[in-house]
Amino acid sequence: MKRNRENMEIVWQTPANPPERHDYIFRNGIRYVKPYYFEFISHAKNRWAGKTIVDLFADEFKGRNRDYYDSAVKSGRIQVDGKTVPISYRVQSSQKISHFVHRHEPPVMALDVAILHKGEDVLTVCKPASVPVHPCGQYRKNTVVGILQAEHDFAPLFPVHRLDRLVSGLLILARSASQADIFRQQIESGTVQKQYIAKVVGEFPEDEQIVNLRVNFNAREGRSTVEVGDTDEKDNKTLNGKAACTKFTRICTNGKYSIVSCHPITGRTHQIRVHLQSTGHPIANDTLYLTGDVNSGSRRAFDVVKSNRSLNVKCNDNCDSQPEDSIEDFDIDPLCTNCPNLAPIGYDGSEEGLWLHCVRYSGPDWVYECPYPEWASLS
Repeated sequence: MKRNRENMEIVWQTPANPPERHDYIFRNGIRYVKPYYFEFISHAKNRWAGKTIVDLFADEFKGRNRDYYDSAVKSGRIQVDGKTVPISYRVQSSQKISHFVHRHEPPVMALDVAILHKGEDVLTVCKPASVPVHPCGQYRKNTVVGILQAEHDFAPLFPVHRLDRLVSGLLILARSASQADIFRQQIESGTVQKQYIAKVVGEFPEDEQIVNLRVNFNAREGRSTVEVGDTDEKDNKTLNGKAACTKFTRICTNGKYSIVSCHPITGRTHQIRVHLQSTGHPIANDTLYLTGDVNSGSRRAFDVVKSNRSLNVKCNDNCDSQPEDSIEDFDIDPLCTNCPNLAPIGYDGSEEGLWLHCVRYSGPDWVYECPYPEWASLS
């Protein structure tokens, strides 16, 4: 049975605790992390000064309700400068604030992080879609860096470039800070070339397409838009987007979909995705950018993809072979707002990866490549 931690000793983890192989649980093609006890540390900002400790958390960290924060302060799960404080305590600037939580990480697809090249200074892998590169947000162990450390004992690792969480393909990691700096200098000098492939809706033009549109990323909405020119002619305001250029070449097409080679000259957030959208041929399963100006043929092609995906989900949901959650996988915490579920609220692990894949990086005297994914075949 699940044990209750209320009267048991708790071992708190910090970022210094490395991921280990036994930290992971695999179910139905999904990789979960066993919930663990973790200390989040922050230092009070000037604008927090004068707020009560409960008001501070209720206003700034809305992932949990006020009742939880009230209980967490009373039980010592929230501390100031290493000490338990009353709920009426008013925070002062720069104080150390610790929040001890039963941490549930979001699940990812249970795909191997395949090692492509292992050298003394460089490691290259094929990053699975849905797995972030390094710790960020709610992810710490369920990352490429964390998995490589847990399953292959690779540490330290320094990612040379970034791939969005839903993007798959070639990932280059330096095995020393000095080697990472060499790659960084080459990237900044413009001597590194990048190639991706994408599966887009519709029949992409046969001739090379060069998209030279500014990209403006809205962090609040989590999406980018394209802008033309340097000013908005309507109100003569300076545009906020950053200069961006991508070259696209069609590899093959069957009329309904096309496989396109993508060469980003710059590296803006969601650049390839939003530049493909601007051509009227967005990535075929990219729901974030399938709205807006998409030609009717592309729209119909996506509707087929969406319909097929719905059928697959329905089949999986009704499949008798899906096991129920084991009741012995992890301990229930009495204060945890995610227990008794394995995944945190809002994450079910059902998302699929984008049909966007990094296949090649090349520099002044080196080339690294990654095999094509299965979806790249239109036969």
